[in-house]
Amino acid sequence: MIGAPRSIVGTVLGLALRAHSSSAFAFAPVASRRMASSSTTSSLDMARNRGLERREEGATPMPGGMTLYVKPAEDGKSVGDCPFAHFVRMVLAEKGLEYDLVPSAPETKPQWLLDDYGGKMPALRHRRECYVDSEVIAQYLDFFFQEPELSVGGEATEKATAAIEGFFPAMAKFAKHSPNGDEEDKEKQAVLEAKLQTLDDFLGEGERTGPYLVGDGEAFSLLDCSMAPKLYAMDVCLKEIKGNAVDMGTYPKVRQYMDALFARPSFQSTVEYGPETVVWGWSSYH
Repeated sequence: MIGAPRSIVGTVLGLALRAHSSSAFAFAPVASRRMASSSTTSSLDMARNRGLERREEGATPMPGGMTLYVKPAEDGKSVGDCPFAHFVRMVLAEKGLEYDLVPSAPETKPQWLLDDYGGKMPALRHRRECYVDSEVIAQYLDFFFQEPELSVGGEATEKATAAIEGFFPAMAKFAKHSPNGDEEDKEKQAVLEAKLQTLDDFLGEGERTGPYLVGDGEAFSLLDCSMAPKLYAMDVCLKEIKGNAVDMGTYPKVRQYMDALFARPSFQSTVEYGPETVVWGWSSYH
């Protein structure tokens, strides 16, 4: 077990499914996430009745009985470098929830995961239910296991979400491109640097008293859990794959933000895969 359900009301998963975004995670405020409707119940039923047992209505999920299936490293057995799986693990660590961690190669994935969820990972199975989208998993965990609460709603979250809009796609396109230094590579680098500048400007606005993304920076949120593994992947790729093409000293606020995230215990305890595995994972695109 790694340190730290009965039926689920239709609220959380319907809203989490509705919250999908191709570029950034926009998390619903707590109050709105608790408003049940027939449409959200329908979304929940569609997600939870695919190959797993149906539960009795009206109960609340409890800690325990969690298994997280994730991308493996090169050896097929140890933890891989997937930033979405790392995001989920940070949420679990922040909440002190225990779980079994199962790196799964295509040939070792459970048959039910292949048959009913297309083999998608990260996949969190909580006793008889399973969720296969990192954003949905994070919403699920934060709704039912609220200590500490990681969802921060309102205008502050909207602004923070806008500040990171498009960052990861830009970073991924630049890291994956080969050869380094050609005209296309320079164009992709320019797009990434524009995103870094937007984030740096945002982190320098107002009177911040804390190091994190939302509002005054005091509250550590799901957005921070999402960004930490992505920034770590960028940090490693810039050094080990892209020849330090981007000078992070140009973005001091982003660098400070990265340092704060990387020092977080929930990050430190879930980054055992290390730079070598990041290099292996991202170099496969070259």
